[in-house]
This record gives sequence, C-alpha cells and structure tokens, in this order.
Amino acid sequence: MINKLLKRNTETVIGDMERLSLVRDGIIPSHIAIIMDGNGRWAKKRSLPRVAGHHEGMKTVRKITRLANVLGVDVLTLYAFSTENWKRPKMEVDFLMRLPEEFLSTFLPELVAENVKVEMMGDHTNLPAHTLKAISKAKEATKDNTGLILNFAMNYGSRSEIVDSVKELAAQVAAGTLNPEDITEDHISSGLMTKSLPEPDLLIRTSGEVRLSNFMLWQLAYTEFWFTDTLWPDFNEDSLIEAVENYQKRNRRFGGLKGEEAQ
Repeated sequence: MINKLLKRNTETVIGDMERLSLVRDGIIPSHIAIIMDGNGRWAKKRSLPRVAGHHEGMKTVRKITRLANVLGVDVLTLYAFSTENWKRPKMEVDFLMRLPEEFLSTFLPELVAENVKVEMMGDHTNLPAHTLKAISKAKEATKDNTGLILNFAMNYGSRSEIVDSVKELAAQVAAGTLNPEDITEDHISSGLMTKSLPEPDLLIRTSGEVRLSNFMLWQLAYTEFWFTDTLWPDFNEDSLIEAVENYQKRNRRFGGLKGEEAQ
C-alpha cells in the first residue's frame, strides 16, 4: 500500500522510503486534528478568487488522508466549516457547502477501497440538503469500514458543544437522575460529539495563525500543538511527516513527570 501511495504521488516529497519507515516505526498519533487555514491567502497571493483556494485545499485533504491512512493514524479530524464561518460572503459559503459533494463524489470509491470510514461532527442545522446528502451517502457507504476514521467538523463550534453537554447534565439533575456532586469530567466528555473518539494527540494548524478558533476546546487539554506557516493548499505529505516527526520527539507528561526526575 505504501508503494501504491508513493507511486500515486511521485511529484510530491515523500520519495524517501527510509524516512517514512522510520516514522512508521515510531509512536504514531492515534488522533490527528487539523485546522485547515490559509486557502484564501493562497488564492490572493496568486490573484485568484478565494474559492480557488478552497478548491485547491480539497486536493490537500485527499493527499493528507491517504498518508494518514498509510501511517496508521486511527482518526483524522478536519475543521472544515465553523459555526462562525457563516459570516463570510454568501458566494464563498455556498461554494464551501458544495465542496463535500464534489470531494466525496470523486474520492468515495477510494475511501471505500482503502477501508476509510467517513464521519461528521457538528450542528446539522442550516446545512444545505445537498451537503447533508453527500455526507450521509459517504457515511453509509463506509459505515462497515474499520480503518482510518475521516471525521469532518462541519458547522462545528466547541463552545456550543460544551454548552449542550452541560444542558444535558442540568436536565438530568432537574429530573433527579443525577446528583450535582457526582458530576465528573467523564460526564461532560460523554455529552460531546467526540464521545466515541479518542482525544486528539496532535493538533496541526496551518497558515501561521496561532489560536484554536473555537475548535475542540475541551478535547485539546493535553494535545500536542504544531503550528506551521505553510498555507493549507501547500501543505503536503512531507509537511505531515515533519509534524509527526516533531510529535515523536515530545515528552508527553499529562501534568506529571515522565522520563524526568522531580526537581
């Protein structure tokens, strides 16, 4: 499968099989989350409309999904559209809502063949019928796949997600089925859209921005962050390999001491 991927991407950077093998032999993040940023700036640099950047970014999604699958990543969550993105110009929003349909219609056969399972988290409210139809079709076609979970965050906002979880707990308290003093972190986590997924091990944000933009605020408590100036359409297989290599050098202590002596 690796050779097939490399052959398919002969014009990209991953031609170094030894480097890829070394990375695969190391600790691979179980869950990688990516804030895909910089499509508009990529287009502006080329005097193109912003939608051209989004279209190019879709090609990057395809390349990165392929490599994540080859590396053995369990979950790849992509921040595709936030609850705040509705503020953008209508033409751009309409284009973004068409991208899942275009992307999945061409990529779905490969996702099925490569054992990738498509999921989506976010508020279905306000999403156009054609967007939901494309995602539902992909979820249905890949529901029995057991490999990489490709999780799209569409119309997703972390604050509202946490509020919904707290409301659910408040309702249980009001109904007398839960005592306030018994509420734990696990109760809140179980009310989140990611309740069936491991928390991210690695967060990647492209384009040089260093903020979370209302993305998985609860889940990222002990996630390793990796920021790059590379714009999303320019993010390639070599970029992902570099991020994972950096992750493999980290000493994840989760608030304690690991591999160190207390000072």
